[in-house]
Amino acid sequence: MDDTSALNQTSAAKPALSDAARRFGVLPMPDLAWTPEVERETAHLYEKVKAVVPPVEWPFHAPYVKAINDLKKQRNAVILAHNYQTPEIYNCVADVVGDSLQLAKLAAESTADVIVQGGVHFMAETSKLLNPHKTVLIPDSRAGCSLAESITGADVRLLRQKYPGVPVVAYVNTSAEVKAEVDICCTSSNALKVVESLGVDRVIFLPDQYLAKNVQAQTKVQIISWAGACEVHERFTAEEMLRYRADDPSITIIAHPECPPEVVEVSDFAGSTAAMIDFVKTKKPKRVLLVTECSMADNIATETLGVTEFVRPCNLCPHMKRITLPKILESLVYMREEVVIDAALAERARRSVQRMIDLG
Repeated sequence: MDDTSALNQTSAAKPALSDAARRFGVLPMPDLAWTPEVERETAHLYEKVKAVVPPVEWPFHAPYVKAINDLKKQRNAVILAHNYQTPEIYNCVADVVGDSLQLAKLAAESTADVIVQGGVHFMAETSKLLNPHKTVLIPDSRAGCSLAESITGADVRLLRQKYPGVPVVAYVNTSAEVKAEVDICCTSSNALKVVESLGVDRVIFLPDQYLAKNVQAQTKVQIISWAGACEVHERFTAEEMLRYRADDPSITIIAHPECPPEVVEVSDFAGSTAAMIDFVKTKKPKRVLLVTECSMADNIATETLGVTEFVRPCNLCPHMKRITLPKILESLVYMREEVVIDAALAERARRSVQRMIDLG
């Protein structure tokens, strides 16, 4: 079933109102026809994405783009879009873009009443942790994460029993339940700094085994890792990278540290999504192999048109792709899929995130 059919079916079903819908009310579903007015009012947005969105697709996207941008004003809502969101979301309806922690922190500075998370569930939870008094919606609550789902709070408690006194560092790609059990969180950009800030000989680092190995290569602190992995990044191989380099020795290979260490080793640069974007914009390489989720290359391409050519070994995140324009529209109309975290658990989880933020 396509998104339009699903939206119409859901609308016809008229399920019970959510708490958020009772607070904010349900709005009429906007007209989604492709009209001269819609074409005119969205033309400036299509200019931003025309290099990566074919003209034949825009008449489908544009009515949703206009309706969503209109509804944001009515709801006093802000849309956060992760770097892995598709170009029509990232460039045309998002108010804040970036990696998961950037999104949550910037949302906290907003005066919006409603946050719509264009990303996966752990990101929406992090936004709620840092914005406890705002309504946080995720357009599809099934948008999960192989990393976040690889470990539970109970697993962390068992690790503490096995390694008493050893501090636990959790990647932000974890659930609020896990964040509540650890000492401090980290991102891919500050993982090394967080590990060394603890001033100990060894730490437990979870859940990404490859990020743990890539950090271990840079520190004398012994890292006890968990066996989690990102289903997108773990599929890349060093052999694949070397074939690209053999075909074009001038290519610049940029990898995310969630990739296996042998991929990072043969790359020219490795860093977080924010660092990868900054590298491209500042170094301006002629041709780049971006070793991460495929949509990120599309989004950088819209901002570096004519400067950098992207080679896309296109691994897509199936969870990120659950977030679509029709689902974002539905979340704003019906105020569905609100993220709610138990207050006591949220307080504990917030401490580990805040401790990382306070580290700078």
